[in-house]
Amino acid sequence: MSDTVLYEVREHIAFITLNRPDVHNAQNPELLAALDDCWTRAAQDDDVKVILLQANGRNFSAGHDLAVPEDRKSDPFSNFDYKERGVAGQYLWEHAHYFEYSRRWRNNPKPSIAAVQGACIAAGLMLCWPCDLIVAADNAWFSDPTLMMGIAGVEYHGHTWELGPRKAKQMLFTSDRLGAQEAHSLGMVNEVVPLDELQDFALQLAQKVAEKDLFSLVMAKRVVNQTTDIMGQPAALQAGFDLHEMGHAQCLARSGGKTAVLTRDVAELRKKNTQS
Repeated sequence: MSDTVLYEVREHIAFITLNRPDVHNAQNPELLAALDDCWTRAAQDDDVKVILLQANGRNFSAGHDLAVPEDRKSDPFSNFDYKERGVAGQYLWEHAHYFEYSRRWRNNPKPSIAAVQGACIAAGLMLCWPCDLIVAADNAWFSDPTLMMGIAGVEYHGHTWELGPRKAKQMLFTSDRLGAQEAHSLGMVNEVVPLDELQDFALQLAQKVAEKDLFSLVMAKRVVNQTTDIMGQPAALQAGFDLHEMGHAQCLARSGGKTAVLTRDVAELRKKNTQS
């Protein structure tokens, strides 16, 4: 198990902890693979009734890790070579490693809770949105500034389902941040608590859920998920992913094989890295 994600089970609760605080829990392929393994492990463990996703450090997640190793300076991401694989290869890689991961976590039969503090940027949304409940610290904020990179939102396009159509458009069009209290008022976040109470509150909520019969929990989650499935969520998410990839193709075509610069929010976090 990679040390980029920690896993522990206590009292029927699987604790999954993002553990790259020095880079604001930015998601590299290693972290995502380890995270997916943890979700699968929790699903298969009959002793686990609830999954609690949390993060070490000041920020929940700065999204995809866009850092490039010294020997890959010609490559826009450290996990993909666009010139070698082309747009089709990029589509298949991101579908498997981003879109399908988020979909699989959303469809995990066990109830899940995300505890979010600080920044949750772009692909950070793809970690908390698949969870059934979200508890946010009062300093939490959410953003998807990917339009600044020429892309119409992150790969898992849950914006409309989480915020409603007009707020989803506002988040995307403006690249503005959404604070914890506003996210709560829109129904995206279940609870907002002081930062120093976040872990205790999320644990207490998980313990309350874990008191229930596991089969009842699985069935309750399934009926709610099936309702949104019947409303068309799977097809809408797939359409969103396809448009995301079209944005990548457009950027690559116009730039001669290079992607856009870092988004404002990610760049700002990196600038402050020494303070965190």
